[in-house]
Amino acid sequence: MRDQVLWRKIARIATLLTERLNIDAGRALDILYNSHTYELLANPESGLQLQSDEYIITDLMRELEG
Repeated sequence: MRDQVLWRKIARIATLLTERLNIDAGRALDILYNSHTYELLANPESGLQLQSDEYIITDLMRELEG
């Protein structure tokens, strides 16, 4: 169950990333999966999974800008 919830969250974040950067879904997933934000998201101990999609995409955008 937890994995399914995480997968849906990842899909929503990738969708937001496609909209923010005007890129296709494949590129968005590539960016997400290769980010530090994803490492934190994949680790339940980080607590990032409990944050809103908007919070996570903002964090990811900051990471990409830096």
